[in-house]
Amino acid sequence: MTRTYPLTAVVRNTWRGLTSMRTALVLLFLLALAALPGALLPQYSLNPQRVRSYQAQHPHLAPVLDRLGFFEVFASPWFAAIYLLLFVSLVGCVAPRSVEYARQLRRAPVATPRNLSRLPHHARGASDAAPEEVLAAARRELRGWRIAERDEPGGTRMLSAERGYLREAGNLVFHLALLGLLVSFAFGALLGYQGQVIVLANGSQFCNSGSLAYDSFTPGRWVDGTALQPFCVQVNAFTPTYLPTGQPRQFHASILYQGPGDLTTSAWHPYQLQVNAPLRIGSTRVYLIGHGYAPRFTVTFPDGQQRTGVVQWPPVDPTTLLSEGTTKFDPPGVTDDALRRTRQLAISGLFAPTAAVQGSLLSSAFPDLLDPAVALEVFQGDLGNNSGRGQSIFSIDESMVASGRLKQVARQNLRPGEQLTLPDRTVVRFDGVSRFVSLQVSDDPAQRWVLGFAVLVFGGLGVSLAVKRRRFWVRVTPAGLAGTVVELGGLARTEAAGYGEEFDRLAAQLLPLPRAAVSTGVSTAKEGRVT
Repeated sequence: MTRTYPLTAVVRNTWRGLTSMRTALVLLFLLALAALPGALLPQYSLNPQRVRSYQAQHPHLAPVLDRLGFFEVFASPWFAAIYLLLFVSLVGCVAPRSVEYARQLRRAPVATPRNLSRLPHHARGASDAAPEEVLAAARRELRGWRIAERDEPGGTRMLSAERGYLREAGNLVFHLALLGLLVSFAFGALLGYQGQVIVLANGSQFCNSGSLAYDSFTPGRWVDGTALQPFCVQVNAFTPTYLPTGQPRQFHASILYQGPGDLTTSAWHPYQLQVNAPLRIGSTRVYLIGHGYAPRFTVTFPDGQQRTGVVQWPPVDPTTLLSEGTTKFDPPGVTDDALRRTRQLAISGLFAPTAAVQGSLLSSAFPDLLDPAVALEVFQGDLGNNSGRGQSIFSIDESMVASGRLKQVARQNLRPGEQLTLPDRTVVRFDGVSRFVSLQVSDDPAQRWVLGFAVLVFGGLGVSLAVKRRRFWVRVTPAGLAGTVVELGGLARTEAAGYGEEFDRLAAQLLPLPRAAVSTGVSTAKEGRVT
């Protein structure tokens, strides 16, 4: 007598529950449910700026969501747990079924039941033809079915036929392809990467030379950012189209690009980059995900030297593209570090592509570049660039303002071509504005595998739904002078709508009506005679 330990029983029952089809379906539903926050909420890996904007708009809810990993859903531990449990469940469910299906393919059709009248579909009749002639007719009608014949004492002969083996094959292909999708996604996350970069739409270039070329870079676990596929993109122009209400209609950027084979030559290829129409270079895709404006300022210092700065100012209002940012300058020709820290300059404020001024307050009335203006605050002093702390290019260090080492020296609204003069005779001129585009570079070496397995998922599902597994039996018994008694039976192994019609068609060919009676119920079939 085998003794079963409680722990062994718990482990066995847990494994059986985990590898059941019901558990796999529940985990698949949970995986889809867990992916919803990744589609509804901004993600750090896709757009960190939108995450920061969402956190600013929801100061109480955002910290809770951040702790739960809702801004990085696909890298969160709970999403990975569901993912791995689904993988284990599918493996444990599909592996035994695959072995059983292989055995079924080698196994002959099931022997004819003793009492065919108990089957959902059955018929009985008498024929003047010999048993061999009846079976030959059955073979012709059952062409394409798997057939096995057996003999019994007394001259009774039986034929078993089965069809629809592809249904289980389609079911297995569906689940194996689903496993392939999970593995492909995993390898794509390990071997792929994503990066975001802002490029001025004035002929500026971006080259995929390494992780340092990006403003933000998210590598896979097995990517160190040093062996990226080389290519270059040059953004020549960006053209937006808006409805009269200000709603965007279409964006496209005119770019030139060089693939890996073009970098040793001077060959550039034109391309119109649009939203949801990425540039594809091998396994790498370049997406257009955003745009904005970069005000251009020229600062003339008291000694007559000039410096020009063009820095992107990110939008704070996505509807009107009212933007906020900072452009910073170091005084030219100053080598003394202490003196340079007292003469650094920061131009901070708001930019409106279509100005709407109420008193001295500037806002934007339309997202397109119709009447640009800036509301400036000019700061002089120590910007804190050499403090050892990280600096944002979009804002000034408020701690330097609070300590009095950086002071506001002017405030004014300017339009292109206008200027203001600071107390030390430094002149700040607003020259105009350039457009910039935000590009996302995504590399997924497993994307073709994902596509292939996705096709197999739908193909396997279609086959499993279209093909019906069914069985058909024929028993012929010699009856002396009365001819041959023919009994037919049929059974659908699935809820197969339409098998009743198929059985009636087969029975009509083997026992032509009206001299043969066909019954598709469990009641006893009437007898008929075939001449």
